[in-house]
Amino acid sequence: MNNFSFSTVPNIISETGAAKNLGTHIRSRFPQAKRVMVVTDPGFLRTGRVDLAELSLKQSQLKVLVYSDVVADPPEAVVLGAVEFARMNEVDMIIGLGGGSSMDVAKLIAVLAPGTQAISQIYGIGNVTGTRLPLVQIPTTAGTGSEVTNIAIVTTGETTKMGVVAPQLYADLAILDAELTLGLPPLVTAATGIDAMVHAIEAYTSKHKKNPLSDSLARQALGMLSANLTKACENGRDLAARQAMLLGACLAGQAFSNAPVAAVHALAYPIGGIFHVPHGLSNALVLPHVLRFNMESAAPMYAELAGIVAPHVAGTDEARAEALVVAMQHIATMTGIETTLQQVGIGETDLDRLADDAMLQTRLLGNNPRELTRADAYGIYRSAL
Repeated sequence: MNNFSFSTVPNIISETGAAKNLGTHIRSRFPQAKRVMVVTDPGFLRTGRVDLAELSLKQSQLKVLVYSDVVADPPEAVVLGAVEFARMNEVDMIIGLGGGSSMDVAKLIAVLAPGTQAISQIYGIGNVTGTRLPLVQIPTTAGTGSEVTNIAIVTTGETTKMGVVAPQLYADLAILDAELTLGLPPLVTAATGIDAMVHAIEAYTSKHKKNPLSDSLARQALGMLSANLTKACENGRDLAARQAMLLGACLAGQAFSNAPVAAVHALAYPIGGIFHVPHGLSNALVLPHVLRFNMESAAPMYAELAGIVAPHVAGTDEARAEALVVAMQHIATMTGIETTLQQVGIGETDLDRLADDAMLQTRLLGNNPRELTRADAYGIYRSAL
């Protein structure tokens, strides 16, 4: 067995209805907190569920400041505006309440607000110095796993993104409450759920840092997600299915935070960056085609995962691996999300630009079980048309 290290958040609460008791949870774990900044987005603010969390915090004698200007794929300007808001209001704690974008912004506020580093200095791996503000993450979608990862993504140009990867980005506490995901549209539920499944699959087959703990989490996550995604899409008020989805996404997040994702994400990022396709859907569009490309290197591992999502299939590793691909395609079809690039406005004339951008994702491509060239990337995109 190879040596490995494994890191994650120190505390997780999985409890339906936990947000209504947020003040109690915060006060018991962070007795010094006085001025709390809740980071969310306008869409989730309109649901009224921020109000319940805010009320609970106020009932615990905490001053609450809500920042709701987060947008999808947050640009630097949004992050810097949020950091300035935190400094002006002298907050001493950050709560991310939303999807991956809100939680990513919350991470960056926590490390930038009290420090002297510019955002440009922390891009990359391990470049954050010093301490941060206390940080709590509460996801409102079951997908990104951002509540338990040490990664934040920032849009730095019209189509370019940069990542911050550092141990300081691990939250002090993650809270999983399915009531916060009620009302999430079926197509969003589907796309974010498949995103979480991709995290599990890619962590399990990652070329670097794959280890027994990440493997166990990835398998457990894939089982929970595959068993509950269709249920959550068909009946959005199924709290048991939604809580299972949240926990599955969380476990997948812990897995890929330690055994990083690869070519599916590398090829998905340009689709999102150039064509503004949601991240989960971008992953879903290229997933089956990347899996088939990887087959010659990863078939035994894919066959093992097929035992979770397609347990009825027997035969060779290759046959069972193909069953995994078919099962993932079937899930996408059953949930009603788009399954081809053309359905999201991407044509053959766009493939060169996508392939060029994908090859810039060297951090991710290096984790892929099979080496991938620009010609390979182009071919995968062409297959996904």
